[in-house]
Amino acid sequence: MQGKEDDGVRQWLGIPYAAPPWSKRRFAPPQPPASWEGVRDATHYGPPVPQAMRTPGSDLPDGGEAPDCLTVNVWAPAGMAGPLPVMVWIYGGAYLAGAGSEPSYDGSALARLGVVVVTLNYRLAIDGFGAVEGAVANRGLLDQVAALEWVRDNIAGFGGDPAQVTIFGESAGAGSVLALLAMPRACGLFHRAIAQSVPNLFLSSDLARSVGEAVAQAAGVTPDVVGWRDAKQHQVADALAKVRQGMAARADWGRMGQSVTPIGPVVDGDVLPEDPWTALRRGVARDIPLIIGHNRDEYRMFIADKLGHVTDADADWALAIFAPNGDADAYRAILPDEDAGSLFEKVQGDWLFLSAVTQAAQAQVDGGGHAFVYELRLEAPNGMGAPHAIDLPLTFNTFGVGVGAMIPSPTDAQRVTGEVLRHAWTRFAATGDPGWPRWDRKRLVQVLGEGDKVRVYPEIARMDLWLGERCQTLPLERK
Repeated sequence: MQGKEDDGVRQWLGIPYAAPPWSKRRFAPPQPPASWEGVRDATHYGPPVPQAMRTPGSDLPDGGEAPDCLTVNVWAPAGMAGPLPVMVWIYGGAYLAGAGSEPSYDGSALARLGVVVVTLNYRLAIDGFGAVEGAVANRGLLDQVAALEWVRDNIAGFGGDPAQVTIFGESAGAGSVLALLAMPRACGLFHRAIAQSVPNLFLSSDLARSVGEAVAQAAGVTPDVVGWRDAKQHQVADALAKVRQGMAARADWGRMGQSVTPIGPVVDGDVLPEDPWTALRRGVARDIPLIIGHNRDEYRMFIADKLGHVTDADADWALAIFAPNGDADAYRAILPDEDAGSLFEKVQGDWLFLSAVTQAAQAQVDGGGHAFVYELRLEAPNGMGAPHAIDLPLTFNTFGVGVGAMIPSPTDAQRVTGEVLRHAWTRFAATGDPGWPRWDRKRLVQVLGEGDKVRVYPEIARMDLWLGERCQTLPLERK
């Protein structure tokens, strides 16, 4: 296989780990890729999987049924003796968009710190996660398992240690990390995990089926394998866009109907037997150290158009839907000085991210495992605080690139925070210890930004309130 070298890092791009998931293979579990003869050119990324929406900073083509879209990319430090720890990145994008070839996920900076980095593509939207009658659930997660099997079987040839694999991901990628921790099919394929901004979006089979029927109706197809198999990707994207526009009117979809996507991992009882918080409390991942955390102002990105225009009525609406245990007064009581805009933002961000993250950390500890918690409090230069996805340019040192355009010209302090994060992540990949205390009753966390100090978790009052309402599988509401 012919790769390339750039500034001390070797790269191999666009390597198939599974066959193209089209025609008779559409909606099937991933199948082995075809073999090839001779030396394969691995100097260019493969095509992304079809995209169902556009994410900020992305220039990925919408695409159609792209051949060889289930690929991996590998970065390894040149001249460094192996075997080296391996870090496998799972991208976010609301389970609707993203690719391992995004320029903001270039693995070079991490590889220079002594690890082998792998990024991968996995199926998205209806093809990856939609409830399709006659098809196995969670095909996108099964793609990730197939990619991890490829790592297990092949990474030694790139200088990596298959017995020292860390999975890491952000947003939907972090949700995937949490799902993989709970999946029997993924057992033994990785040894450490990092989850950056886990979303509280794990659907029951009934809820997923209801979403699947709505999207199929919008696309003009039947909600089964036969109906979807010949649907074009633009039909999928257009139908999902239509459903997303009308989500808020679906009272039967509960809180998910007010969220950012109707697509997510399905707790189907087979591929994903139970929600990950329950699984972690049972100790299924007690032998896998976990880094988990969130950004201070996660939800600000999703309400940017409302900033400065939130009314008291808006805040009352958000608290009525999202306050833990439906107790808006209790939520207001712990934030007595916050205005309507802050309450509107925080309660939605708390449900979607803060509760999911802190409860996963606590569940991991309750199950006998180790968790290390962080909060990112780095200020973006555009007045957005520390919003969702601002951790990406810090993770990969890709300021000004793709989503990294949120920090186009980093300050010295921002660069230092990025270095602190990357060194912690790679140290964890090598040793299982990022360099700060484990999560326990002291609630100590690594704060990234504001001097990068270890301190008591800054959102402890809100966390304690949310611990009274356990994260779980999102149901189909029947009223």
